[in-house]
Amino acid sequence: MSSLFSHRVGVLATMHQKEQVMAPLLERHLSIQVIVPQIDTDAFGTFTRDVNRRGNQLETARCKAQHALAVTSETLAFASEGSFGPYPTMPLLACDREIVMLIDQTNHIEVVGQALTTETNYSHQTIRSIQEAEHFSAKVGFPEHGLVVMFDSSVGGEIVKGITTAAQLRQTVEFALSQSSTAKVHIETDMRALYNPTRMKVIEQATHDLIRKINQHCPNCACPGFDVVELKQGLQCDWCNTPTALTEAAIYRCQQCNFTQKDLFPEGLNRADPSQCLYCNP
Repeated sequence: MSSLFSHRVGVLATMHQKEQVMAPLLERHLSIQVIVPQIDTDAFGTFTRDVNRRGNQLETARCKAQHALAVTSETLAFASEGSFGPYPTMPLLACDREIVMLIDQTNHIEVVGQALTTETNYSHQTIRSIQEAEHFSAKVGFPEHGLVVMFDSSVGGEIVKGITTAAQLRQTVEFALSQSSTAKVHIETDMRALYNPTRMKVIEQATHDLIRKINQHCPNCACPGFDVVELKQGLQCDWCNTPTALTEAAIYRCQQCNFTQKDLFPEGLNRADPSQCLYCNP
């Protein structure tokens, strides 16, 4: 790995201070120098929906990294992208999925780290008074975490972001309510990394995962990023041997030489608990 990345410049596509948690890890583990070019990553989509994201989460991160490469003429880039919504197996819980991508044009490598967690303050609410706004802010970690207030369409859909003081919150909400034709406005958490320390920690976790995957080398050609491309279900029930929905094997594939390898029982279980069996526990 050191021969691929050592002493190279890595450009980090961010305008929201993600270098605070990403750059120290990347520089220490990859022996590179991280620089942050002056680019507008909001052009690729915003959490406040005033700019639609270009493609899905992965595609957007790739666009950011490729843009950073284009404006700097470097060959190694990093970008991250977050997504917020219901947790896959617990839809009543909000979750944060962060991905961190490496693109190495010299060696034709793309590696993606990720983190998925319910540790997020992601929330929103329609309010009708400053008291409701203050109650909402108390639940989401304000003022350490920033807020966003959205005016209604009667005043052009104005958005005020990066609210971090009680005085700013009161002034913004009172003015928005006075201008609203419906006597209500929308308030939500500011999910940009520089205004959301909880999210910043998850970006750091995803960066650790990226480094872990870079350190996974193909057994055949030693290319970094030897990663799981498929999880096969079918772990057998411990009582009746019926295949269950639990993972029996993980399939790894190299992006350079396409070498594949099956890893049996990746979750440390070689038999499924009968409670997970549709025959024993219908």
